[in-house]
Amino acid sequence: STLVSAWVQAAQPRRHVAWLSLDGNDNELTRFLTYLVVALRTIEGNIGRGVLGSLEASGEENVEAVLTILLNEIAKLPGEVILVLDDYHVIEAPPIHQVLAFVLEHAPPQLHLVIATREDPPLPLALLRARGQLAELRGTDLRFTTDEAAEFLNQAMGLGLSGEDIAALESR
Repeated sequence: STLVSAWVQAAQPRRHVAWLSLDGNDNELTRFLTYLVVALRTIEGNIGRGVLGSLEASGEENVEAVLTILLNEIAKLPGEVILVLDDYHVIEAPPIHQVLAFVLEHAPPQLHLVIATREDPPLPLALLRARGQLAELRGTDLRFTTDEAAEFLNQAMGLGLSGEDIAALESR
């Protein structure tokens, strides 16, 4: 979350950013979509105006039609849009995963979806990788090398640790 937040701040003002922090109570489809629209409204106040009403009127059976309207509204926004879904690992509801897969499949080119999660979500990740539409940062990408750890601990933190101490800390 901290890394994504720093990256998002660096991306602004060139890109519009909507951030949705998720928790275990967001596993209900209507609630999830409501929060998604509210997050997008931080970019454009009128976006999704009819989406929520359509969802309430038609129920969850017509979600793809409602999402198509929302994606078309996003496509009309000027510039690039970054939608961050933070803590996506708390989402367990298959309908929400299906909605997100639909969004990924039909997203306009200026929509960039950032999913911060502790585990792989049940989404078509292999397909996205094959299409070159997926960038991933894993734990190994974020981990210090031994030299980076030594530089941080000894130069930035001024601890003066031995190589043996640094190796012990790194292995932990």
